[in-house]
Amino acid sequence: MPDYGALSLLPPLLAIALAVQTREVYLSLAAGIWLAWTIVAGWDPLAGAARAVNETVAVLGEPGNARILLFTFMVGSLIAIVQANGGVEGFVGWVERRRWVTNARRARLLAWVIGILIFIESNITILVTGSVCRPLFDRFRVSREKLAYLADSTSAPVCILIPFNAWGGYVLGLLAALGVAAPLGVFLAAIPLNFYALGAVMLAGATAAFGLDWGPMRAAEARTRRGELHWEHAGALADPEEIAPPAAPGVARRPANLILPVATMVLAMPVGMYITGRGSLAAGSGSLSVLWAVIAAVGVASVLTLGQRLLPVQELSRVSLRGAGGLTGMALVLLLAIALGAATVVLGTGEFIAGLVAGRIPLPALLPLIFLAGAATSFATGSSWGTFAIMIPVAVPLALSLGLPVAPFAAAVLSGGIFGDHCSPISDTTIIASLAAASDHIEHVRTQLPYALTAGAFALAAFAATGGVLAL
Repeated sequence: MPDYGALSLLPPLLAIALAVQTREVYLSLAAGIWLAWTIVAGWDPLAGAARAVNETVAVLGEPGNARILLFTFMVGSLIAIVQANGGVEGFVGWVERRRWVTNARRARLLAWVIGILIFIESNITILVTGSVCRPLFDRFRVSREKLAYLADSTSAPVCILIPFNAWGGYVLGLLAALGVAAPLGVFLAAIPLNFYALGAVMLAGATAAFGLDWGPMRAAEARTRRGELHWEHAGALADPEEIAPPAAPGVARRPANLILPVATMVLAMPVGMYITGRGSLAAGSGSLSVLWAVIAAVGVASVLTLGQRLLPVQELSRVSLRGAGGLTGMALVLLLAIALGAATVVLGTGEFIAGLVAGRIPLPALLPLIFLAGAATSFATGSSWGTFAIMIPVAVPLALSLGLPVAPFAAAVLSGGIFGDHCSPISDTTIIASLAAASDHIEHVRTQLPYALTAGAFALAAFAATGGVLAL
């Protein structure tokens, strides 16, 4: 396999630079894919374009990728159904009648709590938080950028702290493949050392409780208090009214029509992990389980809708298809992001970045450098899972060769992967957070970045201190 060296950084950097400059996510990702395959084709732009099309189509042949895209469409259907049957409005009204959410602070705290409680899968967490809290944020004039930040910061950071979900199962599988004797024990020991995830969750909680506004977020909050949802130059990645219009007059607003499908989704996820893992949650398929979970939720929402005679079958089908169709743009973005990630694997982007930390490095600096390498890899590829797959096989053998505990090294990789993912405009969770909050995508990236950098600085200092302790 050719060694592309520093050239492997060009495609993701081009995609990121274009996304920030032009605010056109589709064009930016497509340009990155084209450049990647042009490099592979010996700088032949026409051959690169042909290869880019073929390879983008080819990623659909991977079952896990196809499940992610199908999951996206099914989530669109679920959102549309629970909106049309009055579930979302019923839940919001139920919360308000109990005086749980009576002001902006409580609306922010509700978003944070939902993110903590629904820890099964990051995309589900984000989408549920967005669909429930967006009406409350708009009502109490809290910016959609703040909602996107809270949803994003309580999705992957929470999920990576739980061993028995899709994220935990994936990491346990990577550790087991490396011959780690007790993968679950290593994962559990890494939880209190996962400094970025812990810092991001705590900072999001403090932001929700005290309304901390820094940098671009402060301007976004001031704009929203004036009654402006978006900047003049910006717009939502998708229109929530187009995906899921409000329930029709006369439809009963029952909170159970939202709560029961969401509860089904949360409970079905570990059941799917157990079944696909043949009795082992850790060995289960995360992508298949989450697809089963959302299909089950759609089924429950449909039964509730038909059973209460809220919509006829024909209208239910129309609403479901409209919701799925409303996320076509989102599915395209995910497809392009996956295709760019696959191209970076061929170019060896992750291996190149990982190699930068190899060599004679003082032990106190080793954990911070692993954290930074993981962050750079995740930022450039837009994939925390891809980063784990690249960096864990580097960090774990390094720890074993030095006779040191594996948990701090694994934690540095996991923290770095989440940190880079949070900062990257081409990350799937960043994109989905923008969608769920109906926020402008680049504005979400800009407003979230100061918070992510703050948590990242805390994590960097904590890993330096941990490395110093290991050196004693």
